Amino acid sequence: MMREFTVEELAAAVCAWCDKHGILPANGQASEDLSERTIRYYRTLGLLDPPVGNYIKTFTDKHRLQLIAIRVYQAQGIPLRKIREELYGKSLEDLAAFEKLAARKGQKALADTIPLAPVSAPEDWSVHPLDRGFLLVNREKRHLPQTVIQKINQLILSVHPANEDKSTVQKN
Repeated sequence: MMREFTVEELAAAVCAWCDKHGILPANGQASEDLSERTIRYYRTLGLLDPPVGNYIKTFTDKHRLQLIAIRVYQAQGIPLRKIREELYGKSLEDLAAFEKLAARKGQKALADTIPLAPVSAPEDWSVHPLDRGFLLVNREKRHLPQTVIQKINQLILSVHPANEDKSTVQKN
């Protein structure tokens, strides 16, 4: 069963884990205590998934694991923009494995960079050129039937007509 936390409980759980394993942010990069304000800041930066729930917002184990990973990376002096790149697309299983590795290394984690596993599903991108300088990009390398591409081109032409005078476009 997945645990749910209020923002205060989430902050307390992450602080307790960090205290137990001796993880502190390096060089004053962040405060030692994790506050509600800091959690909201991480959320606005895209480091943390949105909370669950419509009226009452709660957090899950995945949020706790994301915050633990953020704190471990901060202890290594890694900037937040790089941490965001590391955490992007990580599953609950990836984050749980990271937490176990960080817990085993403890204070030694500061000397070694603890990498997260690469994103589990390999991505194979395809690009389809469309009319009027547009491209259609697909993450799963699926090819579209020609009729679908023609309909997309018709939509593009309805917004950007082909008989539009290029000189008036350049003036704008």
